[in-house]
Amino acid sequence: MKTGKKMSSSNRQQLIIEMLKGAKRPISGSDFASKANVSRQVIVQDVSILKAKNEPIIATSQGYLYLKDEKDDVLERTVIACKHEAEQTLKELYLIVDHGVTIKDVKVEHAVYGDLTASICVGNRKEADQFLEKINASDTSYLSSLTDGVHLHTLEADSMDKIEAACQDLKKAGIMI
Repeated sequence: MKTGKKMSSSNRQQLIIEMLKGAKRPISGSDFASKANVSRQVIVQDVSILKAKNEPIIATSQGYLYLKDEKDDVLERTVIACKHEAEQTLKELYLIVDHGVTIKDVKVEHAVYGDLTASICVGNRKEADQFLEKINASDTSYLSSLTDGVHLHTLEADSMDKIEAACQDLKKAGIMI
């Protein structure tokens, strides 16, 4: 049980926004909970309230991010289509991040729900490994399991050359459609 003084909800929400705006990487709910002396579930509720107030916060497999408009102006972005077996996921992620490219999300088209998108924000091998560890530890399926391996990724990099090089390697590996 947490001991010590807990922050008020308005102070926690202000702390979340300030920390996220200054962060270069995702911040976990547990990190916020520790700073505010509350449970992670309280932080999840605070983030939901902030999202309802139109704060551009997204949840990724590594934690929360604040979407900054100025970042969009300096990065190249494209969407690619891929198809592969679940066992090739790590290879796919490595082929992309080894070129200095970040995988922002994964999308599939579901027959009933339409487009389903999950933010993953994987930008290096360590984050790729952590993403797969979380999938395996939670005994969760990949979104692409809903579509026989077909899925989309939004890729970002500081140059289109990096994205194109990653795409060439994905094509050579038979992963990119």
